Amino acid sequence: MKVQLKDQVALVTGAAGAIGQAICASLAANGAKVVYADINLEGARQLAAATPGAMALRMDVTDEKQIESAISEIIAAHGRLDILVNNAGINTMAHRVNIDSFPTEEWDRILRVDLTGLFLVSKAASRRMLQRKSGRIINISSVMGLVPARLQCAYTAAKAGVVNLTRTMAIELGSQGILTNCIAPGSILSEGTKQLFYGENGQFNDRVQAMLAHVPLGRPGQPEEIAHAVLFLAAPESSYLNGAIIPVDGGWLAGYSRDF
Repeated sequence: MKVQLKDQVALVTGAAGAIGQAICASLAANGAKVVYADINLEGARQLAAATPGAMALRMDVTDEKQIESAISEIIAAHGRLDILVNNAGINTMAHRVNIDSFPTEEWDRILRVDLTGLFLVSKAASRRMLQRKSGRIINISSVMGLVPARLQCAYTAAKAGVVNLTRTMAIELGSQGILTNCIAPGSILSEGTKQLFYGENGQFNDRVQAMLAHVPLGRPGQPEEIAHAVLFLAAPESSYLNGAIIPVDGGWLAGYSRDF
């Protein structure tokens, strides 16, 4: 896919992870000046060094002062911010338990990053976009924000919050030139899913086929497939999409694939 993003400045949070890397690479390949933002600054720097015109910033999405400082640095360097991709997110690895046993501190940790963090970055970025009455905000939720799953109460709550926060932002900001949309990935090959499912020693490796039986394509997605959806939403041609929630899930949400 090729779109014209020349001179556009794009901030991607969680940029050092597999999906973040793919998003940044796709935006840069189409002319955007990419800002790799991650709590892992060294990882972000290494990736930015290999990307012409890119810069790297440390960004803890739970730290409002650090967010403000980072976005001010982007404006100082480029004079504008056109695209925000809220990709930073976490899930629980150790605490796959029902709500009655789910640790409160783990709930707080996940909500703080996955929902409050997205709010804080969007709040700071949208203020700059409003000055130019132009911008694209692309939030990364999950199919679990649309159809909940057991043993992940905090994650499903946070990602459902992202879905309706996206719609709220769309109706608040759309009339002022800022389009807000959301991608809901299914199971994607990343560091986290390898630890849980797809790695040889994954925690739930023995249940991979049962999970993929619900995916008509019968496979996990690749990070690049999420990046292509981001590129579509960032494209100038996608100028009438606002408040959309787009599943990129191999058909997971289309319905269960069963033989009767």
